[in-house]
Amino acid sequence: MHPGSVASALDAVIDEHRIRSVYLPIVDLDTGVVVAYEALARGPDGSGLETPETLFAAARAEERVPDLDRACRRAAVDGALAAALGTDMTLFVNVEPSSLLAGEGDGIVRLAELETPDLRIVVEITERALTESPGPLLATVARARRSGMAVAVDDFGAEDAALALLPFIAPDVIKLDLSLIQDRPTADAARWVSAALAEAERSGATLLAEGIETRAHLDRARALGARLGQGWYLGRPGPLAAGPRPAATWHSSATAPHPGAGSPYHIVTAQRPVRTSTKPMLTALSHHLEALAGDLSGPGVVMSAFQHERHLTPATARRYEHLARSCAFAAAFGEGLGGGAPVPGVRTAPLGPDDPLRGEWSVVVVGPHEAVALVAQDLGDDGPDDERRFTYAVTHHRALVVEAAHALIARL
Repeated sequence: MHPGSVASALDAVIDEHRIRSVYLPIVDLDTGVVVAYEALARGPDGSGLETPETLFAAARAEERVPDLDRACRRAAVDGALAAALGTDMTLFVNVEPSSLLAGEGDGIVRLAELETPDLRIVVEITERALTESPGPLLATVARARRSGMAVAVDDFGAEDAALALLPFIAPDVIKLDLSLIQDRPTADAARWVSAALAEAERSGATLLAEGIETRAHLDRARALGARLGQGWYLGRPGPLAAGPRPAATWHSSATAPHPGAGSPYHIVTAQRPVRTSTKPMLTALSHHLEALAGDLSGPGVVMSAFQHERHLTPATARRYEHLARSCAFAAAFGEGLGGGAPVPGVRTAPLGPDDPLRGEWSVVVVGPHEAVALVAQDLGDDGPDDERRFTYAVTHHRALVVEAAHALIARL
């Protein structure tokens, strides 16, 4: 198809609402009952834009991915409403990662097409969007939850970053990638499964196995602890017919996260005792936490607040460049930072003139099974640098560390 005709056809598909949805059953593996459907987008029958691959390839070429993604979400909801899916069933709807980066002035994607009291919706996202624009994405996720939606992390097992970033999304559903179900078990697969089971135990998240195409795949899914499953062995995608349906046997029981507000120091010290120390002790503690970040059980997150860019010395920059190669995500905050990449692989963010973080020194480390935070506040001493005093606290309480980490991510 000529590029000009592709663009014209794509415009017609989006602007004339010609996207349609087919629906893939999601089954309770204990009962065999369909409890949800995943909406899958399709273009007009028999056209060159019928498959999702050709649709999104054309949209990327024409820079209309957010427009197409909104049209797909609208079609998913319209089809479910037309078939009277109701709130006994759950509708899973994918959101394209690049769409989550196309927010409005505040960076938040509204997902208004999904806001309806007549359906129970789970928004599916991937960690790819989180690593590119973590602050706005987490704000989008929080807004979706306030609107009554649940959240699923898709393709868990396909990207290393998901291991580290899972606690920040705190999903209601973890969708195990089909490679974990279909491929021969390996030590790497066991690492993913262990992390998913740990998160499910901590938060109450439900494991959903993708790609169940044989009886052996079904047995593997059950062995891995999946409660829900989808795949051609359980049901193929098709139109959503109207008619009576059994009452759903699945409801999200996950505990929604508590995003951190303010600064890590104020979050942690509200619940942990405060001590006073001079800078050399805090330097030693910081180095210890950085060493932990480089030796986690899986890819992790390390974020540090340095007050001012002058404290990100060449030696410190070398340590963080090394950490960025072993961690899924590394970030540094400080007055004068940002506007480029002073440390390869490390995200940086400047601090505004009224940001309390300008007076704080923080190191936060989160891994699949580990979490620790050092938070300190400068007492404003004059004199030799090594004699500067700070009040500080250290915590290994995972929920508290993740809350403090949220407060940093929001500044990215």
